[in-house]
Amino acid sequence: MVLNNIEKLLEKYENGETSLKEEQVLKHYFTKDNVAPHLEHYKPMFAYFLGNQQEQFTKDLPLKTKRTFNYKWLSVAAVAVIMLGVYFTPITDTNTCKENVVGTFCEPEEAFNEVSKQLAMISNHFNKGTSTVNYLNEVNKGTATLNYLNEIENSTGIIFKTNEY
Repeated sequence: MVLNNIEKLLEKYENGETSLKEEQVLKHYFTKDNVAPHLEHYKPMFAYFLGNQQEQFTKDLPLKTKRTFNYKWLSVAAVAVIMLGVYFTPITDTNTCKENVVGTFCEPEEAFNEVSKQLAMISNHFNKGTSTVNYLNEVNKGTATLNYLNEIENSTGIIFKTNEY
């Protein structure tokens, strides 16, 4: 009678229709030593469930989630600010000349003279820099001479190799 009841409970258990009390009866039956031989293969499963029920989780769980800053939205906001700045900048008349603004010239001749002066200064500094690098030409001449020595060495190597045969 008990074995018949256990088999019915196992069938309900496999179909997922058992209650917690019925599962407890099954766990209790399979932890005993006198289990029917044809039901022995269920014993490790219920022993595992019973042992697993004794385990406890001891680690602390953080309740606050870490917030990550999304840099994509920062770039979108930066583009929006730039676009608004471009849109709302006042349009100035380019024909009017302001004497007090630094780096601007009202007369084209003044601008040309200033540009010429700046280019002359850049040219002067560039020429000083190239004069300090002229010694590299002497190094190139020395390497050309060494190439002649390599040709002589190659020809003597060919001569000595043919003599060995």
